[in-house]
Formats: sequence, structure tokens, C-alpha cells
Amino acid sequence: MVAGLQGQSYQSQEGYHPLDSDSSKTNPAEESRPYGQGDASYCAAGGYEGIKILVEMFYRYMDELPEARTIRQMHPEDLTVSRDKLTRFLCGWLGGEKLFSQKYGPIVIPVAHAHLKIGEAERDAWMLCMERAVEEQPYKEDFKRYLLEQLLVPAERIRLACAKP
Repeated sequence: MVAGLQGQSYQSQEGYHPLDSDSSKTNPAEESRPYGQGDASYCAAGGYEGIKILVEMFYRYMDELPEARTIRQMHPEDLTVSRDKLTRFLCGWLGGEKLFSQKYGPIVIPVAHAHLKIGEAERDAWMLCMERAVEEQPYKEDFKRYLLEQLLVPAERIRLACAKP
């Protein structure tokens, strides 16, 4: 079981988040599209800039949470490339432009992680970092729930592909 959501509101150094913009400029047709269709999820996450902020917070939690120590050790000390890869992957995965494949080539997430020993504890630690990061975003509550439910799918597929003996 993954721990519950906790956190504070996050703002970047400049006090800006892409979802904090004037709501009168939002296209009502975009708001009515269900998450998972077209770029609705990508837009709900704040586009590239919003996803980049989410990823920054995710890796901050990975650095800080004792529960994440094992998964942090699976990453290089310098997280610059890891941040870029996750940001680019999530952009395409959420219905935006396929930025990961443009820079790094095609990816099959379970195969990309097959060299790692990932069990339930590692999957749950990854999800905990993501839960904390998502909670800090100014996303609508229904999108937060949707996003975490959807992220659990590839997290579980990775666990199954990389199951510890």
C-alpha cells in the first residue's frame, strides 16, 4: 500500500506555475475533454513547463525521503539526464509531443528498466515520490487522482518485468 498524499503548494523560484495563469484565457472545449483523450492530460498537467516542475519535485522527494533511498541509488548522482528523460517521457505519455523519442529514440518502459531489481517496495517508493510531487501541484483534484491511478500502471508493469527473485 502506498502512503497517502501530503504536501504543500509548490511554486518555482519565480513564484510561477503554468497552471496559475488567468483562467479566463482557458478554452472551455479543452476543459470538457476527458483526461486521456488527445492532449487533455498534458494540458491539465500544465504542458511542458508544468510537467518539468512535477519532475523536479519528484526527484526532490526521491532525494529526501528515506523510503526512496533504494530507488535513488538506482540513479546517477547527477540527475540532469534523468530529469530530462522523465520530463520528455511524461510529455508524450500524457498526450503532448513525443519529446523523449525525438531526443533519445523509442522506449519501452519495462525493457528500459529490466536491468534493475524492482519489487513492490521499489514500486511503492517511486509512487510515494510521485504522490508527494503531484500533491504539490495546482492540478484539479480529479486530475491528481487520475494521474496517480494511471502512473501506477507502468510502475506495476516495470515491477513485473524486473521482479526481484
